Amino acid sequence: MPEIQSYTMNFGPQHPAAHGVLRLVLELDGETIHKADPHIGLLHRATEKLAESKPYNQSIGYMDRLDYVSMMCNEHGYVMAIEKLLGIQPPKRAQYIRVMFDEITRIMNHLLWLGTHGLDIGAMTIFLYCFREREDLMDCYEAVSGTRMHATYYRPGGVYRDLPEQMPNYQPSKFRTAKELERMNRAREGSLLDFVTDFTERFPACVDDYETLLTDNRIWKQRTVNIGVVSPERALQLGFTGPMLRGSGVAWDLRKKQPYEVYDELDFDIPVGVNGDCYDRYLVRIEEMRQSNQIVRQCIEWLRANPGPVMLEDRKIAPPSRVEMKDDMESLIHHFKLFTEGYCVPAGEAYAAVEHPKGEFGVYLVSDGANKPYRLKIRPPGFVHLSAMNEMVQGHMLADVVAVIGTQDIVFGEIDR
Repeated sequence: MPEIQSYTMNFGPQHPAAHGVLRLVLELDGETIHKADPHIGLLHRATEKLAESKPYNQSIGYMDRLDYVSMMCNEHGYVMAIEKLLGIQPPKRAQYIRVMFDEITRIMNHLLWLGTHGLDIGAMTIFLYCFREREDLMDCYEAVSGTRMHATYYRPGGVYRDLPEQMPNYQPSKFRTAKELERMNRAREGSLLDFVTDFTERFPACVDDYETLLTDNRIWKQRTVNIGVVSPERALQLGFTGPMLRGSGVAWDLRKKQPYEVYDELDFDIPVGVNGDCYDRYLVRIEEMRQSNQIVRQCIEWLRANPGPVMLEDRKIAPPSRVEMKDDMESLIHHFKLFTEGYCVPAGEAYAAVEHPKGEFGVYLVSDGANKPYRLKIRPPGFVHLSAMNEMVQGHMLADVVAVIGTQDIVFGEIDR
């Protein structure tokens, strides 16, 4: 037999297993990996620099586009940093709405992760199941903000508007029978809260379906058990957060350890893994979906019982309503000033972090008293996880690289920024 020499191979940059543009330079001995060198920056959009050139509120929409599967959680970190500098707190109802949408976003993120991770490793059906449920949550995004993905719904001082009283319905079409249309619109006859309530009742059974397909599936276990093992000590040294850290058995979750908004009033558990391999991280995320579902239900109960404002009444920060703007000169001036030059934030610095679906998403904001940030630094969870790629794949086979990329749940919008 001829001896196989070690050789170098490009993995990417257009590889479908990576959500974005990742180029890995792999050093292989046969099919065993000696070294993996991630090359990033192929998607760089200068988000932080752009944010320093425009008023605060005009950068909220940029945050959605960082990790484009966890849109509102990105906004949340940025908006919280602004609120810290301004020294304001949104109304209680706005806080509950934010928490509810954070958890809806977590479910959406994990559904996309599970579907695509399954597809990468070779499970086809799970992808179709996950996207079926994700579609309902996309409709919730659309109902509150008018857009399915890049919502720009959170604002300093609250949220853009209250929850709608009517869900949009499917319209008659020559491709649907009347009976099918009635079935599709059954959950949409009431308000957004009714629609989400219906979803939370159905969803646990859907998660059971995913588990039936994968959890004890021997092929799934062969592809994930003992792959990419990270010990709890090493996970902490590498700076892991979120499911990557909890999968290694460290019960660290900002919602419990550094509660923000109303998380300290809600009842939920933090799932942790045992072995720190791809399979444990899969189990942690599955259980997180169940816990998020529980949190959403608690938020719905509170929101039903407590109507109220969803935005501060301070006209220097929050715009007046359309009616006020058209009737009152003072309000028109406020509106004009707010949307042209924005508001000035007191000089200082603030760091705000949220428990993003992928880990700790932090925004470090420095203000010099102007109407735009002096400096904005984003701490994305994926960047830190990707830096451990070399360590996680060494000694594994080429096919396991795909499993490790999947288990890290990386999206390149936030890594390349």
